[in-house]
Amino acid sequence: MSLKAFHLIFVTATTLFSLFFGLWSLNQYRNVDPSALNLTFVFLAVAMLIALPIYGYYFLKKLKDVSFL
Repeated sequence: MSLKAFHLIFVTATTLFSLFFGLWSLNQYRNVDPSALNLTFVFLAVAMLIALPIYGYYFLKKLKDVSFL
């Protein structure tokens, strides 16, 4: 597995993890414990949901000549 393929899989998996973690934190904030820590987790998850695909796009653009194998 090349570095390019690993990054594609890893960035996709972490983006999905950030999505589910953000939704879980939001649920915790709304229904269980409306603490500042849960709200902070929501904002961090949203920041990662924005940053990770941007990173993945620029990484793939940088390695456009490298194969996935």
